[in-house]
Amino acid sequence: MGEQPIFSARAHVFQIDPATKRNWIPASKHAVTVSFFYDANRNVYRIISVGGTKAIINCTVTPSMTFTKTSQKFGQWADSRANTVYGLGFATEQQLHQFSEKFKEVKDAARLAREKSQDKELANTALTIAAPQDISDELQSPPVMCVNGPEDKLFRSQSADITLSSEKERIKKMLSEGSICEMNLEAELFTLQDSNSKLVAALHEANANVEQWKKQLAAYQGETERLREQVAELEAHGGQGPSDLLKDELTQSLEELEALLKAKDEEIHILQSKKAEYHDMEHDRDEAIHRLREMEMRSSDLERRIQNTEQNLSNSLEERDRMDAEIQRAIEILDIKIFDLNDLRQSLVKLIDK
Repeated sequence: MGEQPIFSARAHVFQIDPATKRNWIPASKHAVTVSFFYDANRNVYRIISVGGTKAIINCTVTPSMTFTKTSQKFGQWADSRANTVYGLGFATEQQLHQFSEKFKEVKDAARLAREKSQDKELANTALTIAAPQDISDELQSPPVMCVNGPEDKLFRSQSADITLSSEKERIKKMLSEGSICEMNLEAELFTLQDSNSKLVAALHEANANVEQWKKQLAAYQGETERLREQVAELEAHGGQGPSDLLKDELTQSLEELEALLKAKDEEIHILQSKKAEYHDMEHDRDEAIHRLREMEMRSSDLERRIQNTEQNLSNSLEERDRMDAEIQRAIEILDIKIFDLNDLRQSLVKLIDK
């Protein structure tokens, strides 16, 4: 896979209003995952955020970009290629600081990548200028002759070359579309893994506390039954004076314990619902992994087809070069024959004049 996620954070995404250039327009209804991706093949960094099936942010990081903190939890940067300004609202100041530091790191890496690319281009240009270009006039303007056989083969070779080139472009386009789908699936899988890890941590914590809560619940139930028996005993004796005060205290304690039991029951119910959500997230994660593997298989198949097409194109180019050589030899033979015929004509003319 070409692009890989290197950093992710959750934030509310905004875009500047193109009409006023002052107001912010929400690009997502809730917080979404904003990820930095690195393409090792092209040495390019991108910021990508996907909301549902739509790419909210698809920005290539350049050395001229600057991420500015405008408040404790909000930051923004301008994308001149998309002619817009993106804004991110984070839940905490720490998340904003982490994203800002990562932005600076990625921007510096993009600057180094551009400098290396420029140095390489300058070196290639110097080599091209220094290379000899000895092209003879005869090769630049060869004699025009009609040799039907080789020319027909040459035209067929050129037609095959054009067909193969168009097929190669079509397959590259399909591969590019597959890479976009694969990138969206990777972002979705990364989000699911993040949510899954949080749910697993919450579930482990809940499982660690549930046994303790069960023991407390059993103790509270025993205490409740004991207090009920004491209240019933007091009511049976029908005592007055201090016993009434004790009865009121026991009734109040009983109500508090019942409220506590109700709260614990609600917590257990919430934990059970979170457990169900955890299983649903696992199912979604498995589906995303399956779809990602299918996209990888499709990408591999497209790469094989491109390699076959490039091999066929190379064979066609070799065949065309061979036909060019044959045509050149035929032209040279015809030149010799014409020269011989010209000498023979001149000899005949001299003989007739004598």
